[in-house]
Amino acid sequence: MSDRRKIATRESYGRVLEKLGAEYPNLTVLDADLVGATKTAYFQKSYPERHFDCGIAEANMMGVAAGLATEGFIPVVSTFAMFAAGRAFEQVRNSIGYPALNVKIVASHGGISVGEDGATHQCNEDLALMRSIPGMTVVCPADGVETEAAIRAILAYDGPAYVRLGRSDVPMFHDEEHYRFELGKGVTLREGRDVTLFATGLCVYESLRAAEILSANGIDAEVINLHTVKPIDEALVIRSAKKTGRVVTVEEHSTVGGLGSAVCDVLCEKAPTLTLKIGIPDVFGRSGSAQKLLDHFGLTGEKIAQKVLDWMKDPA
Repeated sequence: MSDRRKIATRESYGRVLEKLGAEYPNLTVLDADLVGATKTAYFQKSYPERHFDCGIAEANMMGVAAGLATEGFIPVVSTFAMFAAGRAFEQVRNSIGYPALNVKIVASHGGISVGEDGATHQCNEDLALMRSIPGMTVVCPADGVETEAAIRAILAYDGPAYVRLGRSDVPMFHDEEHYRFELGKGVTLREGRDVTLFATGLCVYESLRAAEILSANGIDAEVINLHTVKPIDEALVIRSAKKTGRVVTVEEHSTVGGLGSAVCDVLCEKAPTLTLKIGIPDVFGRSGSAQKLLDHFGLTGEKIAQKVLDWMKDPA
């Protein structure tokens, strides 16, 4: 699996956004002085009259987006996850979420794979913050193919949405020709009978790698991509949990409030199941290369597999 082409999900976002400019004449793009980093520069170059750089004023940018939405535009807002979900939370909640406006927030640089920018810029809480807002759709695509499909899907959807993208290049493993994306529907990538690995974002590919290692150790792991964290695919979560009897969630996000919490919310009510949450523990990130940080926090295929092996030996 290591020979796959790699591309950052933020790069795929910038490319598809430029394409969609021709399909959606009411599409407008807002950025906060980060057009190069978020890749909205592609759209800016092709449609300068529909691109607005709001400067380092993220809260104000959310208000501008809300105003554009009330006038029939489809505003897509981009900045780093730390600023979109963190700094501008109140405006997202009150100006976009509360009136259920058709604003799309596409945040780059989520998670620890931001790397050397350090703990202040490594937003490991954004999925938790956004899924707490009533009516907010929350998506975390796993590769470039899924990113393009996700952006197309949220533009076709009428309502507020948050999409989390990454800084680092990640392997392209979805089949571009045949992949079908549906909001709120997970994708079973590998069938298994002993344990289910529910993953989102870059951890989907690492979970597939972990499943191969587990297979070599006699454990048949099911791998499910939950690209939509909210609304979560409850039916699929319950069906797989009942099938395998053991559940592991894997995410480049805090284990508090993210995918693991969303899965546990479903299971504790409708299908109590032994569950292990793998992600960033209740700590801040730290400075270092993306790969070293993923290894440090146990989010590589090898580390995920070892955690699952240890847990299955002694799930208590």
